[in-house]
Amino acid sequence: MQSSDRTHPPPQRPLRGLTVGIGAAIAVSGCVLIALVVFIGLRSNSAELQAERLRIENALSQSVERALEQQKTIAWWDDAVEHVSNRFDLAFADANFGYYFTETFGHDEVYILDGQDQPIYAFRGSERADPAAYRSRSSDLKEVVEVARGASDLPKTDRTAAFTDKQDRYKFLKGALQSARWGAKITLIDGKPAIIASITIVPNVDLSLLRGRPYLLVTVIQIDAEFIDAVGGSLLIPKLHFTSTDRSGGNVVSQPFETDDGQSGGWLTWTTSQPGQPLLTIVLPLLLVGVCGMWLLSARMLRRLTSASMELANREAEARFEASHDALSGLPNRPMFIARLDREMSPATVGIGRSDGPIVGYLDIDRFKDINDTMGHHAGDELIRQVGWRLRNAVDRDCLIARFGGDEFAILHRSGLANEGGRLASVVACAFSAPFEIDGTSIRVTASLGLAQCPQHGRSSEELMRHADIALYVAKKQGRNQTVFFDDEMAQTLEERRRIEVELRQALERNELELFYQPIISSRRNAVTGVEALLRWTHPTMGAVPPSVFIPIAEESGLMLPLGDWVLRQAIRSAADWPDLGVAINLSPAQFCHADLPRMLADLLQETKVEANRITFEITEGLLLDPSTDTHSMLETIRKMGFLIALDDFGTGLSSLKYLIDFRFDKLKIDRSFVTGLSRTKSAQTIIRSVVQLGRAMDMDVVAEGIETHFEASTMQALGCEFIQGFYFSKAIREEEVAPFVSAFEQGSADADTPIGSASTSANAS
Repeated sequence: MQSSDRTHPPPQRPLRGLTVGIGAAIAVSGCVLIALVVFIGLRSNSAELQAERLRIENALSQSVERALEQQKTIAWWDDAVEHVSNRFDLAFADANFGYYFTETFGHDEVYILDGQDQPIYAFRGSERADPAAYRSRSSDLKEVVEVARGASDLPKTDRTAAFTDKQDRYKFLKGALQSARWGAKITLIDGKPAIIASITIVPNVDLSLLRGRPYLLVTVIQIDAEFIDAVGGSLLIPKLHFTSTDRSGGNVVSQPFETDDGQSGGWLTWTTSQPGQPLLTIVLPLLLVGVCGMWLLSARMLRRLTSASMELANREAEARFEASHDALSGLPNRPMFIARLDREMSPATVGIGRSDGPIVGYLDIDRFKDINDTMGHHAGDELIRQVGWRLRNAVDRDCLIARFGGDEFAILHRSGLANEGGRLASVVACAFSAPFEIDGTSIRVTASLGLAQCPQHGRSSEELMRHADIALYVAKKQGRNQTVFFDDEMAQTLEERRRIEVELRQALERNELELFYQPIISSRRNAVTGVEALLRWTHPTMGAVPPSVFIPIAEESGLMLPLGDWVLRQAIRSAADWPDLGVAINLSPAQFCHADLPRMLADLLQETKVEANRITFEITEGLLLDPSTDTHSMLETIRKMGFLIALDDFGTGLSSLKYLIDFRFDKLKIDRSFVTGLSRTKSAQTIIRSVVQLGRAMDMDVVAEGIETHFEASTMQALGCEFIQGFYFSKAIREEEVAPFVSAFEQGSADADTPIGSASTSANAS
C-alpha cells in the first residue's frame, strides 16, 4: 500500500473539487436513468409474476378436471356397472380400475364404494389393498363422497365447474347424466396436498343396468414433487417445487399453497422468468459503469485483493476436501471412513458385555458391470453419483456414507441398538426402490449389503470391516438385492473356499488333476463311438473333490482359463491314441472369450495330428447369453477349423429355438433330468421324441446323458435317440481303461441277441 501511495499521490484540492462536481452531475443523471430502468424492469417482472401465478392456479384446476375426465372414461360405462355394481368381478376391477388408473393415469389410490358407501375395493400404489384400508381415508374423503351423493356442496372454489359444463355437449351421455354426480377438490391427506375425485359408476347406454343407488369411484392423486415438476414443465416455469418455508429472494418466488378447504400445504416455489431482467442486468450495469467510473480502479483493486484471498482460502479448503473425499461422488473416502471408525471404536464401545456398538455396512451395486458395458462408463459414473446422493439423504445424520471405489460403498452407523441393523437395511432398500434416470433412460438398480456390528463381530476397525466385507460376499452369492448379517460360520466357509482355491492352484501346477472319460454309445450300431472328457481331482487329504465344488471356485478365482487349457491339451493328446473315437470336451466361457483359443487349437492339431472333426466342443446356453463375448464370431472360427459344436444341457435353460437358427450346432445334448423322468411321466418321452425329430430336421445328432437303467436305454433307442451315455454302460473311466472297455463292449455286442442290454452288461462287467 505504501508503494501504491508513492506512485499515485493524492490530487490537489481544485482537481478534487472538479472531480467531485463532475461525479455529482454524472451521479444525478445516472440516478434518474437508473430509476427509470429499474421501474420498467420491476414492473415487467411483477406483471410476469402475476401471470405465472394465474397459470399455476389454472393448471391445478385443470388437473382436477382431468382427474374427473379420467374417472369418467371407466365409471360411465355399461361394463363397469355390470362387473362392479351388479356382479362384482375382482379381476375386472383390477384391470379396469386398480391397474388402469395407477399405471395409465398415475392415480395413487383407487377405491370403490357400494350403494351404502361401504368400501368393496381398494388399490394403493401398485397393488391391491384390503378394502378396509379405506377407513384410514374416510374422514379425508368424506366431503367429496357426500358431494358425489348430492348431500353437500364443496366449499370455496368449485374446481369441477369446467368439467360440469363440458358434459352437456355429449348427447350420448344424456342417459348417464340423469343419474351421474361427481365431486373433486384439492385438500391435505396425511399432511400433504392431494387431488381427491369421486364419481358415480353409471351406465352410458343401457340405463336398465342401474339398480338401486349407484356405486362410487374415489381416487387420490398425490400432489408431490414429481406432480409439481410436471406442472412446471408444461407451463415452462423452471424449478417449480414445494418448500416448507418461504424461500423468496432474487428470482426465486414462493407463494402459500392453500387447499380448497383453507388448509396450508406449504409453499410453492419457482424461478420466475423476469422479462425485465435484461434491463437490470445489461442496461443498468452500463449506466453504473459511467456513474462509478471514478471509483472503478479502487474497487477493482480491492476486488482483486479480496479475490486472491478468497482463492487461496478456497484452494486450501479444496485440498483438504479432496484428501478426504471421493472426487466422483463427493462422499468421504476410505481413509476418512477408517479414521472416523477408529474414533468410534472406543474402549467403552468394544467392552465386554456391550452389544450396541457401531455398525459397519459394505454395499455393492448389483450388476454394475453390465450397466457400464451396455450404457458406457459415463452412465456408470452418473449412477455412482446418484446412488451416493440417495444414500446420503436416506440415512440418519449420524451415519457416515463413504465410497471406497468402483461400485463399493461403506456405511458407518454410530448407534447399534438391537433393531438398528434391520432398520438400516430397510433404509438402504428404500433408497434403491425408485428407478434411476440415466441419460434419459429409467433403470431399476438393486444393491447387496453386508453388515457387521461391534463388538460381537469384531473389536477393531480392521476386523469389523473385514467381516462386513465377508457378509457382502455372502450376500452377492445369494443373488441380487440381499442383505446379510455377518456370523462366524461365514468366515469359516470363506476360509474353506480360499483353501480349496489355493489347493486347486497347487494341484494344477503339480499336475495332480486327472481326466476321466465316459463312453458314448451308438444305440443304432450298438458300438462305442466316442467319449466325453470329465475333470476329476483327488486331493491327498480331502479325497475326491466333486467338480460341483471346485469348478465354481475356479470360475470365481480366475483359474478356469488355465484349468480349461489343461483339459483341452490332455483330451486332444489322448484322442490321438483312439483314432476310431470322437472326444467331447466342455468349453468354459473363460476359454471361449480368450482370443488365443483358435491359435492354441491349431497348435494342438499340428502337434497331435488329430482330425478336428473328431473333437466336439460342448457349450451351454449361458455362454450364448453373455453380452461381453463375440459368440457368433468365435463359433464360426472354430467350426471353420473343422471342430464340431454341441449345445449342452438342452432343455434346462431358456432353450430358445432361435439359438438353433442364429448359431450352427452339430449336436444337441438332452439333459439327464428328462431321462430320469422317463419312468415317471409320458410327457418326458414326448419331449425327447420332439427333440430327436428337431435334431434330424436340422441335421444335428442328438445325445442323451444320464442313462442308468435298461429301461432308459431301450426307451431312448425306441425314441430314435442314436447316441446315449451313462452309468448303465459305464461310469467315467481312466485313460488307460478306454481301449479295454471298447474291446469288451464290442465283444459283448457281437455275442448279444439284444444289443443294448447284453452289451451294457458285458461292458459293466469288464
